[in-house]
Amino acid sequence: MPTLETERLLLRAQTMDDWQAYASLMMSDHAAEMGGPHTLEDAWGLFCHDLAQWPLLGTGALMIEARETGQCLGQVGISYGPLFPEHELGWFLFPDAKGRGYAFEAAGALRDWGFGVRGLTTIVSHIDPQNHRSRKLAERLGAELMTDPDRPGPEVLVYRHKA
Repeated sequence: MPTLETERLLLRAQTMDDWQAYASLMMSDHAAEMGGPHTLEDAWGLFCHDLAQWPLLGTGALMIEARETGQCLGQVGISYGPLFPEHELGWFLFPDAKGRGYAFEAAGALRDWGFGVRGLTTIVSHIDPQNHRSRKLAERLGAELMTDPDRPGPEVLVYRHKA
């Protein structure tokens, strides 16, 4: 599991110290665009899933931490496996961290790691059609909306990232 650094951020493995903020987000209305709100049990399963992908598949999630303050801001990850037809780059920020470019910085760093270090040949992002902020972020990252993609369900849009 990598640890990545950007100008302002540290992308690192999750710890139990991250659990409370993660669970609070996943059980709130802020998780509506991520299949939520989730129950406590489902939030725990997602938290464990994010970590378990690393030894199983060589990709997974990393927590986004502000280098200057050590505050955990959210999460970025590359998911794969039976639920994802291709490697999928996803992100979320805790509500008080939005609007400062952290998701763009973190997602760009992990995407570049995926294509470069990990050697992935394709990366997509699955985005709820109503999640306009994530759609704009995918476009800022240079991803293109696909017209007829392989997707995990009809309820998501698929954006393809470029290496």
